[in-house]
Amino acid sequence: MTRKTSSEAVTPRPAEIVREYGPFDGAKNIAGITHDGERVWAATGARLIAFDPASGATTRALDCPCDAGTAFDGSYLYQIAEERIDKIDPASGKVLASIPAPGHGSDSGLAWAEGSLWVGQHRDRKIHQIDPATGAIIRSIESNRFVTGVTWVDGELWHGTWEGEESELRRINPDSGAVLERLEMPSGVGVSGLESDGAGLFYCGGGGSGKVRAVRRPKTANA
Repeated sequence: MTRKTSSEAVTPRPAEIVREYGPFDGAKNIAGITHDGERVWAATGARLIAFDPASGATTRALDCPCDAGTAFDGSYLYQIAEERIDKIDPASGKVLASIPAPGHGSDSGLAWAEGSLWVGQHRDRKIHQIDPATGAIIRSIESNRFVTGVTWVDGELWHGTWEGEESELRRINPDSGAVLERLEMPSGVGVSGLESDGAGLFYCGGGGSGKVRAVRRPKTANA
């Protein structure tokens, strides 16, 4: 089942960027972003790096293909690597299992919520809920903008968009797909990966800038 977003009737507000991290040594691009409860993980193409959000210091690095979204289920990392999604032990870096990615190489963001993986489809403008064991699509939500990062926090579904010089963070209704809230990034600042820390911040991958930006999460009631 595919659900569509409503028309863009929601007025955007400026995103409040509270901190920038990076660029990081050897990392020219930031794709996926996730948060393990303590550290932020960033996919940089050939290495997954983890950094301390308080100090900004890099604390871990795992050599693995990581060209798009990243997620964490409380124990394991999930990483899009071209046409597949790898399940990775963060302690050893070992790939424990792999499933096909729904976009067959056109996948972008990745998030974990309620026992499922949620996968952004960049130019297809969709978000798929998939079975993490098989990769089977459970349902899909359509967007009217390119989808980059995806994250869930407190029952809210947010995704990043990036078209040309314009990027936003958007909160959408997970049932209807309607756009509920829009946070507009400064012109020229892109959003690739997206993840919440479960509290007051979003972490946004900055694509070719090599940076990760922390954006304040608005205090909103669930819709």
